Amino acid sequence: MSQPASDFALRSLGQENIRLSEQLGEVVILNFWATWCGPCRQEMPLLDAIYSKYRRAGLVLLSINIDEDEEQAAEMAKTLRVSYPVLLDARNEVAKAYELGTLPLTVLIDREGTVRYVSEGFKPGYEKRYTDTLRELLNE
Repeated sequence: MSQPASDFALRSLGQENIRLSEQLGEVVILNFWATWCGPCRQEMPLLDAIYSKYRRAGLVLLSINIDEDEEQAAEMAKTLRVSYPVLLDARNEVAKAYELGTLPLTVLIDREGTVRYVSEGFKPGYEKRYTDTLRELLNE
């Protein structure tokens, strides 16, 4: 799959607005999740480890919460101690643009802003696939 990633701007839990197009030149992981999603809860600490390892190499990880209740999202991010930005998509506009079906949805975008990898759902071991693709994209 290679199509241009849909641009968006969302407010983060830290109250700043983050726009996808401002991340051009970096490799971006988008991760859509919700507080009621068990596999999301499993995956987030693994994504945080990937983010910690590769952020200096140019990785940007934007996690996009689709819950209507921002406080629940903040609570879960805090409980799981994620260090990456959590963006709020309560109206699911960005989720629709990325054709969100199964949660979590993880999307890898290259330095030129092209979607290069999409993974729906999560089972232990999926993170190895992201890491392989991620290394390729960081080396491009």
